Amino acid sequence: MPAFDPTLAEIRFGCGLSPNIAPAQSVAAMLATLQGPDLAAARHPIEPFDTFRARIVRYNEQGRLRRDSRGTAAEKTALKAMRVMNKQARQAQMTWLGQSLARCVTTQAPFRERLSAFWADHFTAQGKAALMRRAVSPYVEEAIRPHLSGRFEDLLIAAVTHPVMVSYLDQRGSVGPNSPRGKKSGGGLNENLAREIMELHTLGVGGPYTQGDVRALAELLTGLTFNPQVGRVFRKDSAEPGPETVLGKDYGGDPARLTDIESALRDLARHPATARHLARKLAVHFVADMPDPALVQVIETALRDSGSDLSAGYAAMLAHPAAWNAAPGNVKRPFEFMASALRALAMPPESFVPLKEKRFREYIQYPLHLMGHSWERPVGPDGLSEDDSAWITPQGLAARLQWALSVPQILGGTLPDPREFLITALAGRATPAVQFAAQAAESRADGVGLILASPAFQRS
Repeated sequence: MPAFDPTLAEIRFGCGLSPNIAPAQSVAAMLATLQGPDLAAARHPIEPFDTFRARIVRYNEQGRLRRDSRGTAAEKTALKAMRVMNKQARQAQMTWLGQSLARCVTTQAPFRERLSAFWADHFTAQGKAALMRRAVSPYVEEAIRPHLSGRFEDLLIAAVTHPVMVSYLDQRGSVGPNSPRGKKSGGGLNENLAREIMELHTLGVGGPYTQGDVRALAELLTGLTFNPQVGRVFRKDSAEPGPETVLGKDYGGDPARLTDIESALRDLARHPATARHLARKLAVHFVADMPDPALVQVIETALRDSGSDLSAGYAAMLAHPAAWNAAPGNVKRPFEFMASALRALAMPPESFVPLKEKRFREYIQYPLHLMGHSWERPVGPDGLSEDDSAWITPQGLAARLQWALSVPQILGGTLPDPREFLITALAGRATPAVQFAAQAAESRADGVGLILASPAFQRS
């Protein structure tokens, strides 16, 4: 039966092989990297959401000044200030993409980076208006990264009650029909957040819930909103009065109501259907589009029996022989491909993080888009596709080849000898065709590019 393989650990569960960073030598070593300080985040910082929230406050102040001074010079000054702030936030968002890549390139805890990306995708969110559209990375930094190895219920609460999620799924405007505010203004109930919590974040499509459960959870969530001045808040005047019954259990009566919301979320997180849903998602993401049912089962059992302990689920996944099947696994998604290529080349972060906006778009952001991944611009709340077919498209493959043949040389200058790079990037996974391409390449750029574009490098 397949057993732990350090090379496969880096390629399938990490950010790819690196000439400078030794692979983990055991499952225990991989799991140990999830504990302790987040060194990659410290070295390559992304703005915390609280800091970003201060940007929103300043932007809103200028917006009010603009509205209050129509037709005056003060209006033009305020409008100019708002445009500057929009530009600064846009540029910051690109810098955070660079920092996210830098973390993958330099980290000695690559499993941590992969899990951060996995859960950020599971809890896909994007602010809908003004500066909030640029707040995804700060949201991930605050709601996702601190909870990667704890209990799923804590991650769930942090993510789905976060201001960015509240904005994305229109929870801010959800008002209980019988609440004081609802009776006064006629505001309506919005079920978006409640539905996605059940369908995407916990129980899964086809899970054991009804439309009545969705509505009851939506009513329980009324009042949950955010204020840029303080962050997450609860508005009692918007909350639907009385208890709510979700999956047969009553919630209600707490004056603050947030306690009731968190109790319902904890119960959903611990539900057996949630363990089943998360187990399959983990197996599909890390191992194969059609994972071994036994692998899914052991992850599910670990999550269920541990009370949603994520580390127990990861340990079960990594301990199962199916996780170490040497057959080529999933196609790397565009960000994973680009990050693993830069890691294999030991590309210094200074070569791409501080690029001017035009160059960064040309070498990083736009190529990702051509490969099929518009960074932090989700098509829907279900996140990026896990199906290999979504990434194996003529345009996507052409974009990968073009990037691999041109951008590494632009960013890194002198490239390694392709014959040596073949060992660095693929170790013993290089096929005869790739070996021939590396030896026969007319230039280092061509050789390195062909290795990066090869099916052997494109899959985990």
